[in-house]
Amino acid sequence: MLVERNVKVVTDQHVVDKPSPVAEFPMREWSLRLHILDEDGNERPADVFTKVVYNLHPTFENPVQTFTKPPFTCTNEGWGEFEISIECFTTEKTKLAPIIHDLNFFQENYEVTHTVTFKNPSQALQERLRETGSLPTDEDRPKKKGLATKKGTQKHDYEKIAEALEKLEEEDLLRVIQLINENKGPDTYIRSDVEVDNLVEAGEFSIDLYTMPDLLTTKLWEHLSKKGLVS
Repeated sequence: MLVERNVKVVTDQHVVDKPSPVAEFPMREWSLRLHILDEDGNERPADVFTKVVYNLHPTFENPVQTFTKPPFTCTNEGWGEFEISIECFTTEKTKLAPIIHDLNFFQENYEVTHTVTFKNPSQALQERLRETGSLPTDEDRPKKKGLATKKGTQKHDYEKIAEALEKLEEEDLLRVIQLINENKGPDTYIRSDVEVDNLVEAGEFSIDLYTMPDLLTTKLWEHLSKKGLVS
């Protein structure tokens, strides 16, 4: 599954009263920050990323700079314009294709929107992505009566369940797959790489947590609770 989102890179820059190594180019302080845009174009915190790495010009003393909290503001001083490669990570090692941002001094403030693509996002990441728009699979989800209000009346925290599933070891994950297979309902939406009756044989799979019947949700919560992953 491929999910696209728009990321806005905001640049602020101004001249500072400091000597420049190049006389005709004054020293400037500049900063970059990131926001993710929702379907209506509103700025939202880019908390779908665990960290953002800015690859600056190699002449900087610290050319690779990492930030772990939105809006991932990167502030530096210099006299020259250049392209910055911005790497956005969704896990410690998983990153999207880099954003190539043009740092220039034509305006003191400017914004550029870049389209980024999330490839096969995890269940937890899917939940966060839904906060800024629908997913490609949403149109295929069963129109279960009352599904629209289920999130507001839920007994258990589906985001905690999604995060807990990401932490399971392989043996525990297989047990959870079996639990889902044994207790899924007719409206439970599951997407799998392989069409088989037994999900244990299916390899990678994803389930729309909000389409699970209450009994399955309760059993899954209890199983994860015993593992100390939800409370």
